[in-house]
Amino acid sequence: MQRHLISAADLTRDDAVLILDTAEEMARVADRPIKKLPTLRGRTVVNLFFEDSTRTRISFEAAEKRLSADVINFTAKGSSVSKGESLKDTAQTLEAMGVDAVVIRHGASGAPYRLANSGWIDAAVINAGDGTHQHPTQALLDAFTMRRRLVGRDAGLGQDLDGRRITIVGDVLHSRVARSNVDLLHTLGAEVTLVAPPTLVPVGVETWPCEVSYDLDSTLPKSDAVMMLRVQRERMNAAFFPTEREYSRRYGLDGERMAKMPEHAIVMHPGPMVRGMEITAEVADSERCTAIEQVANGVSIRMAVLYLLLGGNEPAAAHTRTEEK
Repeated sequence: MQRHLISAADLTRDDAVLILDTAEEMARVADRPIKKLPTLRGRTVVNLFFEDSTRTRISFEAAEKRLSADVINFTAKGSSVSKGESLKDTAQTLEAMGVDAVVIRHGASGAPYRLANSGWIDAAVINAGDGTHQHPTQALLDAFTMRRRLVGRDAGLGQDLDGRRITIVGDVLHSRVARSNVDLLHTLGAEVTLVAPPTLVPVGVETWPCEVSYDLDSTLPKSDAVMMLRVQRERMNAAFFPTEREYSRRYGLDGERMAKMPEHAIVMHPGPMVRGMEITAEVADSERCTAIEQVANGVSIRMAVLYLLLGGNEPAAAHTRTEEK
């Protein structure tokens, strides 16, 4: 593993499989009465969030506490950032406190990379989402969920997603989740197809390691997993489609469309879901939808990332089994 986790594109196949396998070990901790490991005892991790977040922030905090780290939560609202303090000054303040890792979410694409390579701070940096750029731990938890569902919990150990066909649908233009998943799934051997209105497909997408389609119905029968993306209105400064009803009619997933998918295929959503827009309640509440599993798996993945960046070179199994005795 490298010192930082900034982009899903930075991970090799072996890196990614190591994280997924380590997450399987970490998932066993959640099944125990006491959900704690001493791995990061004495280490300090700061959650540095410049954007609003619920799932990601709580997931990281749960992962850090289960590994016995000391956790500091920082939000831009109510801090010196609201008074004009720069990222550099914030980073140097954290450095003076002697933190070991920084989990950062920022509205500006590239902020985590800048923090990791600026020399402002001598700590591991984990990107928890930057602008419309990357969200690597989301892509990892999505891949973890796919591997568990499509390959098997135990059978998947050491395996990638070679030959699996993944369809990502919706607001690709504003989605760091889509970009991260395309990078990671390609590394893991999957075939990715993006489906979106032409107005929500990024310029330069032809250089991405994936296919692009504008017809959802034609891709569903060939998909092992279909990931629905939320339309990110908060990032939009123009009208990208006529009406919500029109978008839902062409690119929303309902029960009729889900029936076109292979029997083993799953429906995914990074959350938060807008029911009735990109996904109907019937689909969201079905057994094929993994949205809640993805949240649970996010804690295991983030424990694995923190463990591998900060916890040393011992296999995770050695720690989990020692604690079980």
